[in-house]
Amino acid sequence: MRIRLIAIGTRMPDWVTAGYEDYAARLPRELKLELVELPVEHRGKNADIPRLREAEGERLLKAAGESRIIAFDEHGVQPDTTGWSKALKGWMQDGRDIALLIGGPDGHAPAVLAKAEAKWSLAKITFPHALVRVIVAEQLYRAWSLLNNHPYHRA
Repeated sequence: MRIRLIAIGTRMPDWVTAGYEDYAARLPRELKLELVELPVEHRGKNADIPRLREAEGERLLKAAGESRIIAFDEHGVQPDTTGWSKALKGWMQDGRDIALLIGGPDGHAPAVLAKAEAKWSLAKITFPHALVRVIVAEQLYRAWSLLNNHPYHRA
């Protein structure tokens, strides 16, 4: 099974890349985490935000392909660590590829939210999109460690 973290935004600071890569590398080979970065649509003066969001959404959906889609959205459910672990276990048993989608600065297009099997929120507060990559990679590793009785998760 492959998990793709598909994110709008490129050229992240070094600390983001290092944090993401550290947790992604900890996951076992059979649970490969792959980052797919898509460029942000240019937002100039008087930008048509709905049109830009739609263009980003089309690229996210194209990159997701036939994978099961989980969209990170501020209005989504907030699974706790056990919820992440249960979801990961279900995904692993199902075997389908997973696409975890991080939208652009203006969120997801309606088409993305309509196609998503689930909408998840990380918290009631807003995180920078760069930090979300690190948090998602860490939470996937934590969920895996919980499933495998690894000492990383000590709850």
